[in-house]
Amino acid sequence: MSEISDYLPGRLGRNDTTLDTDERADPRIVQVLLAAGGLAQRPDEIDPKASYEDCLAYCAAFEDAAAEGNALLSTNLAAPESVETSKEIIGGVDANEIQLYIHRPGKRAGRVPCIVHIHGGGMVLMGATDPMFVRWRGALAELGVVVIGVEFRNGGGRLGNHPFPAGLNDCASAVQWADSNRDALGISSIVISGESGGGNLSLATALKANKEGWIDQIAGVYACCPYISGQYENPPKTLLSLRENDGYVLSCNQMAALVKVYDPANEHGTNPLAWPYHAQRDDLEGLPPHVISVNELDPLRDEGLAYYRKLLSAGVLAVGRTVHGTPHAGDLSYPDITPEIYRDSLASINGFISAL
Repeated sequence: MSEISDYLPGRLGRNDTTLDTDERADPRIVQVLLAAGGLAQRPDEIDPKASYEDCLAYCAAFEDAAAEGNALLSTNLAAPESVETSKEIIGGVDANEIQLYIHRPGKRAGRVPCIVHIHGGGMVLMGATDPMFVRWRGALAELGVVVIGVEFRNGGGRLGNHPFPAGLNDCASAVQWADSNRDALGISSIVISGESGGGNLSLATALKANKEGWIDQIAGVYACCPYISGQYENPPKTLLSLRENDGYVLSCNQMAALVKVYDPANEHGTNPLAWPYHAQRDDLEGLPPHVISVNELDPLRDEGLAYYRKLLSAGVLAVGRTVHGTPHAGDLSYPDITPEIYRDSLASINGFISAL
């Protein structure tokens, strides 16, 4: 067994493996993360058994720590000259307001597809105005599509505290608003896409639409590195990547604490609208085409691939995609470090939309 374990990937082979010692990792990403101090195994920042209040405080501290870097990135962030931007405020189902950030290609001939983009952050952190997401929406719009960024209510952080299903309700409202305004927006079809927690909400919005009978408004779903099992405190053996890549940018303990912010009373642990991994065949049948894109060195890799297989079993047209050498959201996070990987993911989304 010891000889076999030497060949197992990541922490399955050696418990002390880190991203910088894993031979599979893209060395350019390793270098930038080492420079930022984001690789070494260290005591978990928060215990998964921490109180709800402590988990909320962690969310606030996380955003505070990210604010300085976001400010620096924003100073160098300029919208592509070929892209027009605007804002729209719409009403939500809970008598709330939802801010939408709309990116349009400057030159269009007729109607074009629309991407409703849902940002990452575990459904409890970050916002649509963070520079990583602004840049991504602009890059998507340069492909010739309209992109709508949704500022949904987070479970925690500066846009909280709004546990499930507040954020999901806002994403559903945004899709339905886009559908009702196809003429004004000049759009032909609607695809939902997001990364990490945004991948969760993209999949969950489609499940919600399917359940409620408005799935015909959605032409497709493109989910990147989806955070969808909710099973991080006691990872199931079937999701090996949660052990294999634990601590590579994300740790299971960290993710388990964020689960508590999204579902404080632990009432929705197997609800597919909260955690799409738990969807059954009846939930999935009738869904539009999907792409599930995962990162090789992400703890979340295997839950995304498990969802892809469930889609296929339910008769849904689906493509599974693995971006090798990258940690969680690594294909979207380093456009100036690994530009060819970033462009390849853009091309993948564009090809998916074009084929619908």
